[in-house]
Amino acid sequence: MADSDIITELAAGQDAGAPAKRYAYHRGSVVRMFNGVATLIFFGLLLVGTVLSFSAYAATSSSAVFTFFEIVSFILAWIISSAARIAAQWEKGLVFRLGKFSGLRGPGLFLIIPIIDSVAMIDTRIQTLDIPKQQVITKDNVPVSINAVLYFKVVAPDDAIIKVQDYSYAVSNYAQATLRDVVGGMTLDELLAERQKIGEEIEKIVLAESKNWGLEITNIKIQDIDMPEELKKMMSRQASAEREKRATITKAEGDKLAAFNLAEAAHTMAASPGAMQLRTLQTIDGLGPTASNTVVIAVPIDIMEAVKAFVGPKSA
Repeated sequence: MADSDIITELAAGQDAGAPAKRYAYHRGSVVRMFNGVATLIFFGLLLVGTVLSFSAYAATSSSAVFTFFEIVSFILAWIISSAARIAAQWEKGLVFRLGKFSGLRGPGLFLIIPIIDSVAMIDTRIQTLDIPKQQVITKDNVPVSINAVLYFKVVAPDDAIIKVQDYSYAVSNYAQATLRDVVGGMTLDELLAERQKIGEEIEKIVLAESKNWGLEITNIKIQDIDMPEELKKMMSRQASAEREKRATITKAEGDKLAAFNLAEAAHTMAASPGAMQLRTLQTIDGLGPTASNTVVIAVPIDIMEAVKAFVGPKSA
């Protein structure tokens, strides 16, 4: 796989004329270590070869000999300097000798046999992989679009290169298939309420398979869950009706509690002869001394109390 920031692969087996599905892998910034040791070896050997070329030219006085020695010195310096390789702290080098895996090298400086050995550098840092939106039908037959992000790293570079042709593409497609399987076995309410559980279940399934590929899944997060607009409106109306229902119940319970409190207060004031007068004066005092408030008492309270006292014994 190329060391570009965004690597795009086209999905196979699509209908003619259908829009191409693209799988984007964010590889992050590619940092290459400068191989100063190889450069130093190259120029050192080239300098020695130049000195030998001048010596040969002085001995033979032939420009052809000088040119021959210069060309040979350049080729030998380039071949020998290519034996020195440097791997960064986050890299591992896979050495293949005549096409056969020889071993892992790095991080740091290591040597290979020029021409015979070839090296493949593998990044062992955590990589981020975007899982594109997947059209899934839930268990209760609701179509949804869901995407996620996958975090993984290479823990066995030899398995990741030898056993899998493209480990990023492989783990991406496996995670997509697992996402569809897991979401397809859940209802819409479970999908909306248990994102963390879905991510953990997908991670468990993908991790079991990716271990054979030399990969370790560190985390899977569900990002967006998109539903049809009509279903969103229905859910909004349902939520609004539910909130209105709770508000009505709360108000009714408050009115009921207020009625009990008023009845208890009435019994208390009826049992105390002066309670009504005190409550009336408190109410008048609460109106405030402003000129806009006018209080008119048609029948004085004392007269009402006298009538009550007169009617009571008579009726008895």
